[in-house]
Formats: sequence, C-alpha cells, structure tokens
Amino acid sequence: MIKQQVYIINTILMVLDACCVVSAGYGAYFIKYFVSFQYMGYRWGMETEVFVGSVMLVMFLNNYLLGQMDLYGDRQASSVVKLMGPIFSAIIVDFGVLSAAVFMLQMKTYSRLFLIAFVLLSFLLIALNRIAFYFYFTKISKKGFSTRKIIIVGNADRARLVQNVLEKQMSWGHNVVGRLYLPGEKIPTQNALGSIVDLSHILQTFAIDEVVFALDRTEKFDLTESIDACRKIGAGVKILPALWNEGEHQLSTETFQTVPFLTMQCGRFDASGLMYKRMLDLTGGLFGFIIFILVYPFVAVAIKLESKGPVLFKQKRIGQRGRIFNLYKFRSMYQDAETKKKKLLDKNVMNGAMFKIKDDPRITRVGRWLRTTSFDELPQMINVIKGEMSLVGTRPPTLDEVAQYEVEHLRRISAKPGVTGLWQISGRNKITDFEKIVELDCKYLDEWRFSYDIKILFKTIIVLVQRKGAM
Repeated sequence: MIKQQVYIINTILMVLDACCVVSAGYGAYFIKYFVSFQYMGYRWGMETEVFVGSVMLVMFLNNYLLGQMDLYGDRQASSVVKLMGPIFSAIIVDFGVLSAAVFMLQMKTYSRLFLIAFVLLSFLLIALNRIAFYFYFTKISKKGFSTRKIIIVGNADRARLVQNVLEKQMSWGHNVVGRLYLPGEKIPTQNALGSIVDLSHILQTFAIDEVVFALDRTEKFDLTESIDACRKIGAGVKILPALWNEGEHQLSTETFQTVPFLTMQCGRFDASGLMYKRMLDLTGGLFGFIIFILVYPFVAVAIKLESKGPVLFKQKRIGQRGRIFNLYKFRSMYQDAETKKKKLLDKNVMNGAMFKIKDDPRITRVGRWLRTTSFDELPQMINVIKGEMSLVGTRPPTLDEVAQYEVEHLRRISAKPGVTGLWQISGRNKITDFEKIVELDCKYLDEWRFSYDIKILFKTIIVLVQRKGAM
C-alpha cells in the first residue's frame, strides 16, 4: 500500500511542479506587460509560439531534473534546507538551457525582465509547493485520525533498522507504534509493547493496521500462526526476508502471473541495463569490425611474411556461466606456441590460474607489435557481434585456467567476458596476482552502471594511445 501511495504522491507532485512553472511563466508575462505599460508607455507582447516554447521547455526539463535529483523518490526529505538545494540547482540548469536556446536562435527581442521574473517565480512557487508538502507529510499526516499504525516483530537491531526506514519513508500517514520481541529474547525495557505470544491481544488493543516481521537468519520462528492471527483480524503483513542484510542490493521481488518470487541477482545487471549494453556492443562492435576489415589485408601480409600458419588464431574460451566459444585474434605467436607452453610453465609470472611470461619467445616480431597496439584483439569484434562477448567485461579465461578455479572464482564468469575491462585499464602487465584480477572483475560486476562501461572504454582508448599495459 505504501508503494502505491508513493506513486500517487509523486504523480501529484509532478503535476503541481509543472503547474508552478506554467503559473510562473504567465506571472512573468504579466509583470513584463505591467512594467512596460505603466512605466514605459507601450503595450509589450510576446509571440505565442515563443512563450509556449519557453514554458514547455522549462516545464519538462524541470520535471526531469527533479526526478534525477530524487525529488520524485520514496524517501522523505530530512529538512526544508535540503529540499532547496536540488530545486535551486534544477532551476539554474532549466534557465541556463533556455538562455542558451535564446542565444543560439538569436532572439534579440527576448525580454530580459521576463526571463528574470520567470526564474524567480519558478523557484518561489516550486519551493513553496515543496515546503507545503514537506510540512504536511512530516507534521500533519502523522497525527491524523487515519494514520496507519505499524508494529515491528523482531530483535532490537532488526527492528531499529526497519523503524529508521519507515521514519524516512514517504506516505500520507503512518506511525511505528512499537515492536514485539520473540520467545527466548531478554525482555526489553524500551519501545516494546510485549511478546509475539501476545500478538492477537496487541493488534486489538492498539488498533494496529499492519505488522512488519523483521527476523534474521539466527531466529528460528514459525510465522504461520502469527500471520493467521493478522489475517483473522484484518491487519496487513510485511515480511523483511531473513536473507536480506543491511547494504544488500541484489535481493528483490518479482511477480509472474500473480505468483510472487524472491529474486537474488548476481551483479547489478537488469533488463534495461543489458539492453543498453547490447546496443553499445552492436554499435561499437560494428565500428570495430569495419576497422578489422580495413586493416586485415595489411596485417595478414605481415603475419604471413614472417611465419607459417593462419592469419587468425582461434582458441576455445569460457564465456558466461561456462558457455564455451571460439575466441578470435590475429595470430601473434609461432604456430607451435601451444606445444612449447609446457616447457615454459616454470617461467610463469602470474600467481594463480593464469599463464603469462615476460619476453615470451613464442611471440613473433609482428605479433609483438600487434600486442603493443592491441591490434591483435580486433577480430574479437566478431565475438562481440555474435553476442559471445561484450565490449566491456571480465577477461575471458581458457579452459585449463577454469579447471584450476576455486568455487569463489567462478563468479567472475557469471557475466559475458569483455574485450576490455578493469584489469586491462589497471595496468595488466603490472598485475601478477590472479586473486587481484578476480577482485577487479567482481568489483566491475558489483558496481556496474551503463556509464561505467563508457568510462572504461574511454580509459581503454587512453591506455592504447599511451601504449600502457601490453605484454
């Protein structure tokens, strides 16, 4: 129910914020008209399309910016002062964009007085609107007759966590009455209404509307009887999963055809994020593939002139969740490189399930140049377009590397491997500890944002230009 209330409140706020901007536009228009007529002796006017365009631009941009600043979220502002900052910032950007549009379109007759009045009135009206809502939700709604009364069932730490969340939660009226402790817990002296054994009596005595069960993993308690007691008396129930701990972002709920599921994601990837990531992969992959086609004749001739063997090197690699695929590269080693690997194992500079040596004698002169410039990886654009790899991700391991993995290492292959990633831009020739590589890969999975991929791609370009990190 609170989630629905948040949706309704934010819808109302968006409409009122838009109305404030429109009202400010008309107010600024009449101020300019009055000043011109009263003090300058002429009737000022503004073209309808210019006025409407100005107001609509500010209105839509302002709503978007306020949303980006979490003013259409589910958390109540902690103070009026903290409300004013985001509003002021949004107004500055709104009218900065409007002023830039006026300048670029060379609207030399655009009134400065109108613009200034528009700015001031917009800020004033939106601020007043938000202040009114703030005082209503923090002072008035919590004291109303219909305020929703909530009790929490659980230990002191878990109950305190839930209470802190509910105190910051936006709604049109709820109040945490207290908590109930579980059997076996030491009888608390503060903020406790009684034991869970007394649930039915407490529900009636305090006119409770909703019960939040916040048990942790250590508490063995059958909720069935307590939930039945809530259902019989008509009180709502919320359950904080024992699986969830503070700081947990991977646990969520989903409903398929009215059937609820508790979902735990690995990493921060969601459907929209994966869609944007795939669009970036296709765009960048096609661009990289065109470069691959253009340089292929020249690289092929150079490779063939120095050593025998195919131009493209194909190797089995492990992809997302253990899927095996053929990874393509320009051949940078002599044809018998794999057979010589066993003789060089004692020179491995990597600690853990990876193989790499300095001044590898298996690398050809052309191959060394290809690796220094990272041109050897251009054929991987084929893998990106096919969906086997992503532009940004974790390093794709070989089959023999994965055979040496511990269970905790498998998480790094829970997403598509990438042509580049955190390992590559962190100075890959300087990192010799496999555990550090796993740490970087897991950090990428845990902190992923679409903008994160863009940032890594730009850093990769800088690394390539500076020729850092290749071996």
